[in-house]
Amino acid sequence: MTVYHPEGILLGSAQNRQHLRSLATLREAMDKGVILEARALVCDGGHNLTVDLGCCKGIIPRVEAAAGIAEGTTRDIAIISRVGKPVSFIVDYVNEDAAGGPVAVLSRRAAQERCRREYLDCLRPGDVIPVMSTHMENFGCFVDVGCGITSLIPIDAISISRIAHPGNRFYIGQELLAAVRHVDESGRITLTHKELLGTWEENAAKFSIGETVTGIIRSVEPYGIFVELTPNLAGLAEPREGISPGRHASVYIKNLLPDRMKVKFIIVDTFDVPGYAPPPPEYFIREGRITRWRYSPPSSPRVMETVFAG
Repeated sequence: MTVYHPEGILLGSAQNRQHLRSLATLREAMDKGVILEARALVCDGGHNLTVDLGCCKGIIPRVEAAAGIAEGTTRDIAIISRVGKPVSFIVDYVNEDAAGGPVAVLSRRAAQERCRREYLDCLRPGDVIPVMSTHMENFGCFVDVGCGITSLIPIDAISISRIAHPGNRFYIGQELLAAVRHVDESGRITLTHKELLGTWEENAAKFSIGETVTGIIRSVEPYGIFVELTPNLAGLAEPREGISPGRHASVYIKNLLPDRMKVKFIIVDTFDVPGYAPPPPEYFIREGRITRWRYSPPSSPRVMETVFAG
């Protein structure tokens, strides 16, 4: 199975640059049906995209700018929002403009349809794939799964530790990995992320009782304060006044209890980190296919697991 990457991954590659080096190499890519990438410069009043190919001007007509535009199932915002960003395409033909200069007519729709047919339609639940974050809502993070086709990672599938917004984990344009959670009858894919971030034991192995470490306060409850050490490991500290979610904390690790999947803390201090950005995810699984993933330790009577059926 050929992997089709999110838009932007091919842009700076040596192969892509070679195909855009001259009209001759562009025509060669056209004859071979190679999927290329370049940056969209302008969207005109008719929602046609002008693309910077370097060797000549490129045009993506509106109906070729995204799968579903011609049928009305994709809104034109999918075209407008690509201005200034990389776009995937196949070269349909090379023509001349009014001044006699070369103009390449391109199809992003054809690239997306091939991606769907040869890659996305072949995916099964549990497959680990590369994605790129495109935009975020309170309910989840939308990602590009290939050639500008988007899918969703629901917020409760981003990590075991609960967050208020996907921006607590990701930033726009971030390259990530995800696992296919579900494929519906229409071919729409739902993704998950937390299974790639390690089990309770794998995360707890990074820490020891008696250490003082840094965490992030995720929620403040009447019975205690939840502090996150890693996206898949959080614990509880005793209630304390003047604590607010989102702040960093230095915490003393009082106990690690695998059978109860609990970490007990004492908060030493809280502080802000100006300009803090979420660190890149540390993946324990980076490729292949997952059939069953168990977060909870064998000694725990409470079983937390994901079964990837299908």
